[in-house]
Amino acid sequence: MVTLLLDSERLEVALSPAERALSRHRGNVYVDRAHIAKVMLTDDAWIWLRGVPSPGTAVPSVLAMGTWTSGTGQDFAVIRGRRPSVVIDLEGHESFERIVLTTRHGMQLIQALRLDGAEVAEDVADIAKPKPKPAKAKTRPTSRPAAQAG
Repeated sequence: MVTLLLDSERLEVALSPAERALSRHRGNVYVDRAHIAKVMLTDDAWIWLRGVPSPGTAVPSVLAMGTWTSGTGQDFAVIRGRRPSVVIDLEGHESFERIVLTTRHGMQLIQALRLDGAEVAEDVADIAKPKPKPAKAKTRPTSRPAAQAG
């Protein structure tokens, strides 16, 4: 799965060397937060692919990595199998109209982006940290009634 890095100004899709080779993309993908119009979670990223890989690698229902070109523009995808994914619609980005990524941190990404107009942005790394479990309240043992002799 890709690594997502988010700061106050931009989202970075960090690609591993294997992902770069399969996607035929030289470096990481950078998106200014101002260009992110909408973020959606999906269980089936394959329905969000549009167009043909150009350049990219596609094995239907197994792997899709690279740039997809359609009549509406270009999208970037890194999809593996049928895993939870995130679809990021962009406005005004110089290269892509949409980014489709397989990631288990989609909900954390949405919370960190706070697209609902919140004033303070959070960092994905802070949200993705496991939350400490609340301490269990100590209970006093209950006394049982004495057995009656009969």
